[in-house]
Amino acid sequence: MKQYKWELLVLLWLAFFLNQADRQIFSVVLPLIRRDLSLTDAELGLIASALVWTYGLLVPIAGFVGDRWSRRNILSFCLLFWSVATLFTGFCTTLLQFVLLRGIATGGGEAFYAPSANALLGDNYRQNRSFALSIHQTAVYFGIILSGLAAGYIGEHYGWQKAFYLFGSFGIVLAVVFFSRIPKDVPNVSLIRQSSALTEISQTARTIVRKPTVVLLTLGFGCMVFVNVGYLTWMPSFLVDRFSMSLTDAGFSSLFYHHLGAFLGVLSGAKIADHYAKTNPKSRLIVQALGLLLGAPFIYWMGQASSQTTTYTALFLFGIFRGWYDSNIVASLYEVVAPSVRSSAYGLMLACAFLIGATSPYLLGLLKPTLGLAAGLSSLSGFYVLGGLLIGLAAWVFFGPDRQAVSDADYPVNGQPQIPVTHDDLA
Repeated sequence: MKQYKWELLVLLWLAFFLNQADRQIFSVVLPLIRRDLSLTDAELGLIASALVWTYGLLVPIAGFVGDRWSRRNILSFCLLFWSVATLFTGFCTTLLQFVLLRGIATGGGEAFYAPSANALLGDNYRQNRSFALSIHQTAVYFGIILSGLAAGYIGEHYGWQKAFYLFGSFGIVLAVVFFSRIPKDVPNVSLIRQSSALTEISQTARTIVRKPTVVLLTLGFGCMVFVNVGYLTWMPSFLVDRFSMSLTDAGFSSLFYHHLGAFLGVLSGAKIADHYAKTNPKSRLIVQALGLLLGAPFIYWMGQASSQTTTYTALFLFGIFRGWYDSNIVASLYEVVAPSVRSSAYGLMLACAFLIGATSPYLLGLLKPTLGLAAGLSSLSGFYVLGGLLIGLAAWVFFGPDRQAVSDADYPVNGQPQIPVTHDDLA
């Protein structure tokens, strides 16, 4: 069992690595695509936003599917789907093709990954859930950093199309390995046999949104996503324009320092939260709120710094506190929702947050010719402050009443309660 748990974590880490790497390639080679295809900044921002909009619309469906069907099968097929879409993005020559393949197809495939993956990890790592989920989260940072370096180099030397071919091919191979190595899990048969999917979605959604803590966590997550997708889309171009850097150097530097800090932050944040949550479960939310509030000044500094050294320092410290927030995204939510609907709850949370944050790349691209990227990126700091205040409110006012009375110990690994639980019981 222990060996399986580690193999599961490794394969999920690799899948999440490609999930993030495939998403980031476009932002790194964006200057080359703009030059070759003569697309405007607003059109490039629209392509980036299309992926996030698609992700946000489909991820709640992915969450409900993850509570009802084999998560192994869901993860294998969605990895294969988005990897094929990534590979074929290299053949795009028009705005519409990019929106369809890079935005809708890639975003749609990736939407089905996180709810099932996190639920599968949550079921298998009960005693050290934050730590396991944080290890999984580090794949985000490695995926973004290495894709920035590799895509920038490949784009400069061999053409931007080759970057999409390479990462898409890796994903197809990993999908085959994943399907062959991970045993098929047993789906939640009782949920499959219930009423129609739309009825189940609405019932579960009503159960979840009755909790103010979940609503405020979701709004705080939306603020973080707004900052993150805007930063990821435009920071490589900002360094190219501001410091006349090569695409390879800008792709690496814009992502490495921030995600190095985030890697350290997510591990330290998880340890801090796990330690204090033993006696005070709201500590997970407090760590998240502090991460956003303490990270806000460095986002402002990131856009206003006049040298590469100060920009990299700001990116690193922004990353440290972003990691504190990331370390408890899932663990905080799981404190206030029952295991039987965790995948669904996380899917809804992702949907709302990504729909909130989806407009960031488009707005920054639209404002770039007048406001400038420096001012636009610095203004993102206000969203971190707002998010921190919302999560702080959830921790101090609503967390206690919303927390579930039933502990994880009352549920077996497959997520089925030992005693009948109705939607009213979960409210």
